[in-house]
Amino acid sequence: MRLSEIEHAHVGGQKSVVLRFLAAPMDANVRGYVGGGKILEWIDKAGYAAAAAWSGHYSVTGYVGNIHLHRVVNVGDMVEVEARVVYTGRTSLQVVCTVTSHNPREDVRVTNTQCLLVFVAMDADGKPTPVPPFTPEDDWEREENERAQMLTAVRREVEEAMAVQVYSDATETCRETLRFLAAPTDVNWGGKVHGGYVMHWIMTAGKLVAERWFHGHARATYAGGFRFYRPMYIGDIVEVDARLIYTDGSEMHVSVWVRSGDPRRTELQTTTHCTIVYTALGEDDHEVPVRPWVPRLPEDRALERHATDLIQIRSRLGRSQPHQY
Repeated sequence: MRLSEIEHAHVGGQKSVVLRFLAAPMDANVRGYVGGGKILEWIDKAGYAAAAAWSGHYSVTGYVGNIHLHRVVNVGDMVEVEARVVYTGRTSLQVVCTVTSHNPREDVRVTNTQCLLVFVAMDADGKPTPVPPFTPEDDWEREENERAQMLTAVRREVEEAMAVQVYSDATETCRETLRFLAAPTDVNWGGKVHGGYVMHWIMTAGKLVAERWFHGHARATYAGGFRFYRPMYIGDIVEVDARLIYTDGSEMHVSVWVRSGDPRRTELQTTTHCTIVYTALGEDDHEVPVRPWVPRLPEDRALERHATDLIQIRSRLGRSQPHQY
């Protein structure tokens, strides 16, 4: 669906959008399958289409969260990305996005991931604007509507815990920083950098840290929540800073911050943050333990405690498997 079609659709009349396509060779990562970063790009595009169709306005991504990456997508698979509006606030919309895939030669469909996205509708002046109210009509929608309201409270608790953390250079952890210019090909429908591309950059930086620490293959299995604080513009210098904050068994928890700004100036502003869990895999793709990260410096110890606190908070979400229609 093109933006021009969305703008002329019946506002509040279309609550779901489905994208269907074949996973192409150019979508694959260096391991030969479609990784979490590319899947998140697809999710953001479908979520945007659903939010814009319902609201009748350009919508910006505010949050993408509780992402369990259950299965990878293989090149050549038929992919379906369905986004459904499940809750609206005054100017915000919450969308559940489900990714499924299957080999076109077979009839076995698998669910790759399901997550919640929050969008804010914007008027022509770039300010939040009211959206039509959403009323659930079946059991699935009613359950997701109630869950969306519950998750709002959990997000506030997570954000309060995040606000008091310090991320500085006073660290001994495994850390990587990527720097580059936001290119014209990264643009979205509103003229800013596409949120899906930002998530892909975050996943790339996080994977680099995880695989450097493990000295082997690591796969993203969970993302605790992408928070988008401000837009990023074409031509900005982008800094993606990823650091290991916690290990447990085969898991590596990596915190990633994205900052950007005018390359003619020295100050960069925070645009996005996320914590991702990567799982170490052996040659047979089975989980294997990683060497433990044992922090010594105060900041590193504080971030380790922060990681365990987040695990406790998110344990109350009560769902790790997709909610089938």
